[in-house]
Amino acid sequence: MEPRDQMLTRMYVVLVLVALWPLAITGRMFWIYLGEGTVLRAEGQRQVRAVVTIPAMRGEILDRAGRALAVNTVRYDLALDPEVEGFAARASAFFERLARLTGKSAAYFRRRVARRQSPRYVVLWRGLTEAQKTTIERWKVPGVILEPHFTRWYPYGSLAAHVLGFVGADGHGLAGLELQYDRYLQGRPGRRVVQRDRRGVLKPMVGGEVVEPVHGQTLVLTLDLIRQTILEEELARGVAEAGARWGTAIAMDPRTGAVLAMANVPTYDPNQPTAAPEEARRNRAITDRLEPGSTFKLVAAIAALEQGVVALDDTIDTGDGWAVFAGRTIRDVHAYGRISFAEVLVHSSNVGIARVATQLTPGILYQYARNLGFGQPTLIDLPGEVSGTLKRPDQWSGTTLTSMSMGYEVDATPLQILAAYCALANGGLLVRPYVVAERRAVTGEVIWRARPDSIRRAFRRETARRLLPVFERVVNEGTGQAARIEGLPVAGKTGTASKVVKGRYQPGAYRASFVGLFPADDPRVALIVVLDEPRRSIYGGQVAAPVFRRIAERWIGTFPKIAERIAPREALPEHVMRPLPSVSGQPLAVAAARLWAEGLEVRTIGPEAEQVFVATQRPAPNALVGPGTTVRLQTVRSDTLPRRMPDLRGLSARQALYWLATYRVAVRVKGHGQVVAQWPRPGTPLPKEVYLQCQ
Repeated sequence: MEPRDQMLTRMYVVLVLVALWPLAITGRMFWIYLGEGTVLRAEGQRQVRAVVTIPAMRGEILDRAGRALAVNTVRYDLALDPEVEGFAARASAFFERLARLTGKSAAYFRRRVARRQSPRYVVLWRGLTEAQKTTIERWKVPGVILEPHFTRWYPYGSLAAHVLGFVGADGHGLAGLELQYDRYLQGRPGRRVVQRDRRGVLKPMVGGEVVEPVHGQTLVLTLDLIRQTILEEELARGVAEAGARWGTAIAMDPRTGAVLAMANVPTYDPNQPTAAPEEARRNRAITDRLEPGSTFKLVAAIAALEQGVVALDDTIDTGDGWAVFAGRTIRDVHAYGRISFAEVLVHSSNVGIARVATQLTPGILYQYARNLGFGQPTLIDLPGEVSGTLKRPDQWSGTTLTSMSMGYEVDATPLQILAAYCALANGGLLVRPYVVAERRAVTGEVIWRARPDSIRRAFRRETARRLLPVFERVVNEGTGQAARIEGLPVAGKTGTASKVVKGRYQPGAYRASFVGLFPADDPRVALIVVLDEPRRSIYGGQVAAPVFRRIAERWIGTFPKIAERIAPREALPEHVMRPLPSVSGQPLAVAAARLWAEGLEVRTIGPEAEQVFVATQRPAPNALVGPGTTVRLQTVRSDTLPRRMPDLRGLSARQALYWLATYRVAVRVKGHGQVVAQWPRPGTPLPKEVYLQCQ
């Protein structure tokens, strides 16, 4: 084949191939459309669809009066998709701006992007405020994602911190009520399907699925903000004055078990929980075990009385203030000699209670201690409660019976001790303490309400009736006199116990306590105060009882019925009778205003023109009338009255000017307020100009 023919052949082949290429592409497109079109369309829809989480709002925590103790604030997390088209060109300026906004360096954000684990998502900053979020939105940087979430805020700082607890960075409770009721508080987040464009910007999708979030429930507590504040202030003062390492105080309603206040010193701010040491975050009221000391003598006294081994007026020989039991010497602070069993409790005689305890069997004392809640949790709705330690009788040594009668060889939490004294106050019932009174939906509807619950009857009502006056004597004439409140009966018991450190009693280390009830004849409050290692004095009657007294004195005003007992209201007369002022000759408007100000009703008889005057009044001036009395005013027209100067003294400047305006005379006024002087004098002919002095 000649060269020319070869060239033409090649040209034709190329032209055919070029002509067939669009047909091949078209065929391939039809092949993809028919064979894989459904799958590819679904993949495309998946890539442009995104699911955005709608956060649920964590429930608030309120005090019993509805004041917010824990609320939510909105914060934003800043995330980024660095692969979005258009971001790379603006990355440098974006990082520089972000550095100025947050205080971090631009290099910090570049490192976070470079070390990201996901190619299309990295979190740059958490906890942006609303103002910072708005600023970033104005930059309009492609790929920026601002994710809202709620953070916890405690408006009163450290107030009730050990009760409220705190939450972690993920919004879940880590301590206190925030942990105990986390499943009710956190709610359930919702979701929304949105559309993502090629730059990564999220847009609403028409017809996209939306699942609304279920917001968390609100907790209403038994605590009161005012009482809690007082308790914390006085406990902190007591710890400082006594030089104690720490202190705890709890108040309960002995009839229901409702916790009225609970505090620990030192404390912490739940807004910044990690800024405080772990020791400050412990709720020692329920997590620390201690030997109760003399406050435990209540248990031995109840057991002895109910078993009939002693009566309150039986004589107990305490000797010279010491005695030996099972080889162990027990001592009193003072030698009391022969005293009644009631006085054994009043003066907190260790020898006396030990002598009585030796007449009980170990099983009896153990059973009464169990009945009063020792050795078992109180079931309060707070996390971390410990059970305490109460040895079974088969584990007792020869000294356990007498030691336990004085509050040794037994461990209890301050709350367990208080629960036992609540049983004394309410007639022998061991009640379950609780902090949450209600759970409410975000709409305010009550979902659940606490019902006061008694765990068991610990002892007979008659025993409580006989013992309560004895514990009132403890405050009036015994070891608890520093807790006395003038005009208010108080019952209570002091406690002083050596402190165990690493299994041994530490010399010179004690815990002082006082638990009291008021009013003693019908207790509404049971309150315990415990101080650890007080340096000023080791005795509960000298360091813990004054704290109780100051708290109770300040609390009285929050209990109207108790306050009225101390300062009864003076009876008011049924009707306050006052002389009826004279309004004759005054314009009706002035006269009516004066009578209304006195709490009287007004009825007019006569003409109803704009400017009418009072001619007569009934009842007559100076008659004694009570509030609500109707005064009838006979009115006449102004042109029927003589033009004489009225007595304007005592009226307001406005009322005087109105009166004189009816006579169409000029008025000069000096000063402001009520008229104290006038010219001319009342009763004289009315001149063309009147002068008034006001002050």
